[in-house]
Amino acid sequence: MKVSIGTNIKEGPWGGGNLFAINIKKYLETKGHKVVTDLNDSDIDIILLTEPRRTSESSAYTHIDVENYLNYINGKTLVVHRVNECDERKNTNYVNKYLIEANKVADYTVFVSTWLRDVYEEQGINKKQNHVILAGADRAIFNEKGRASWNQEEKLKIVTHHWGANWNKGFDIYSKLDNLLEESFYKNYFEFTYIGNLPKNFSFKNTKVIKPLSGSNLAKEIKKNHVYLTASLNEPSGNHHIEGAQCGLPVLYINSGGIPEYCHGFGLEFNKDNFSEILEEMRTNYDKHLKHMEKYPFNSQNMCKAFERMFNDMLEKRDNILSKRNLINKQNAIAKRIYLARRKLKLTKSK
Repeated sequence: MKVSIGTNIKEGPWGGGNLFAINIKKYLETKGHKVVTDLNDSDIDIILLTEPRRTSESSAYTHIDVENYLNYINGKTLVVHRVNECDERKNTNYVNKYLIEANKVADYTVFVSTWLRDVYEEQGINKKQNHVILAGADRAIFNEKGRASWNQEEKLKIVTHHWGANWNKGFDIYSKLDNLLEESFYKNYFEFTYIGNLPKNFSFKNTKVIKPLSGSNLAKEIKKNHVYLTASLNEPSGNHHIEGAQCGLPVLYINSGGIPEYCHGFGLEFNKDNFSEILEEMRTNYDKHLKHMEKYPFNSQNMCKAFERMFNDMLEKRDNILSKRNLINKQNAIAKRIYLARRKLKLTKSK
């Protein structure tokens, strides 16, 4: 099987979409599949569209590029669109409409949470062959080995991390915790570390801040702590709390977006009104919540297996899928010649 993943993969800390591409590429290649990140080859079996917005640095190609590929290069290639973004996350008003339009080129759609699927279905995305595959991080990196234990006497160390610096990443709660640490009770019993980027003109007073980290360096820093905190609003899935949970840290999580689907049963849920009470409850019943972390199920291995099963199932049903495909605009001969000439020039330059 040859799979094209539509991501410009970056080195170092970059965000959840980049980590997804790294993990699934690595997994598929270990299983003997060929993986590319462009549309240069004419024998691609599966196109995995991950970021169709040309303005995004992580976008390797758009839905228009995919449509042209299907029209002019290989009409038997199957297309999966993975959706992991929405307007609700950053208070924008154009992302959902764009992705719903881009989705018309897809045969199957994968959402990173049921919450996100429901958001898009309510706003008019095609409901045919919509699937939910929960995300996960690399267990070889994010695991319990070397995690700090809490002796009940030292401060309970809380950590969170984000690549993005949008206020909706949870800074209402993070700043609230920072302010609580002004008070003697919380200052004596808790400690907070933030890893990553901060919003412009924002700073903490009582919180340790560490520059963005990735991979083993990030895992090592997370494991120095006892509890993971996420207050990200309308998060489709989020990789940060998954990485924390895979390191064995019970999670304090806000009931928003897709996060509860990943965290329910593996920590304590809170809201903006009861955060301080839940914080104290975590400290009181820490050992009980710590025990549950041994069974945390979300990791990249399970995620990638689910994608591979879906790809294989699609290839077995290829003829049936193609017979139902009616989304491709057949273009005229002149347009085809122009496209093929531009493609040839692009391929020549890339050699």
